[in-house]
Amino acid sequence: MEGMTITQMLGQSGLLTLLGMCVVFGFIIILIICMTILKGVVHALKLDKDKTAETPAASAPVASGNDGAIIAAIAAAVHDKALKS
Repeated sequence: MEGMTITQMLGQSGLLTLLGMCVVFGFIIILIICMTILKGVVHALKLDKDKTAETPAASAPVASGNDGAIIAAIAAAVHDKALKS
């Protein structure tokens, strides 16, 4: 029984590569179709509407009045770091 020639092995590996690529792209196409159908179902059932009226809007942070103390602490840390290096 003879082994396969290099041409036969290359042909078989090329077919196997094409088969693998077709399987992957077929799965991707099926996934895209399922996502499109799911989008249509969600839109038809009106599940894609944001419920912003029920949740309160986030308020801006309130200044605590200690800005001077924070700035002084940062300046002292930067000055101390400059002295050490």
